[in-house]
Amino acid sequence: MSALPRAADGLTRVTIMQGETRVSDDPGVILTTVLGSCISACLFDPVAKVGGLNHFLLAEPGSGETDVRSLQRYGVYAMEVLINAMMAMGATRSNLKARIYGGASLRDGFRDIGATNALFARRFLRDERIALVGEDVGGHGARRVEFRPTLGLARCRIASDRPVEPPRIVRPPAPVVDAGGDVEFF
Repeated sequence: MSALPRAADGLTRVTIMQGETRVSDDPGVILTTVLGSCISACLFDPVAKVGGLNHFLLAEPGSGETDVRSLQRYGVYAMEVLINAMMAMGATRSNLKARIYGGASLRDGFRDIGATNALFARRFLRDERIALVGEDVGGHGARRVEFRPTLGLARCRIASDRPVEPPRIVRPPAPVVDAGGDVEFF
């Protein structure tokens, strides 16, 4: 990561948007993002002092998805990019530790994308034998995550918490009662 301007506290905050991944070995960098149903994986190597964060929207592409530009929004792609970028900076795969955040259910009555994303992230980490050392997933609130990549320290706060929406009851319209009388057609 190139030299970035430092804030008054001596730290540089780098905002990660949907579909992005960032890795750093700079102790003065904080990676930050805001999540709803999306997931961010914060990976770090405590020996190499390298860490990174990704932000993905969906677990895996549907069949027939071939647009390379859209692949970055999928977890299966974002996780590989994050691991490879860290290894390019000196991390060792066997040393990696992970924290995952996000996966909220923001709209009732729709498929729970957040839960699907969280399940994917856990399964991916298990399959890759990367230790999951912390998580804050699910619920109904958007999260703000700040991650110190060289230390593996993260802070997650609920940015907004919406009340659970009561289920909508759809009632059919009342039947029209024939009041008798004449009807005039035009």
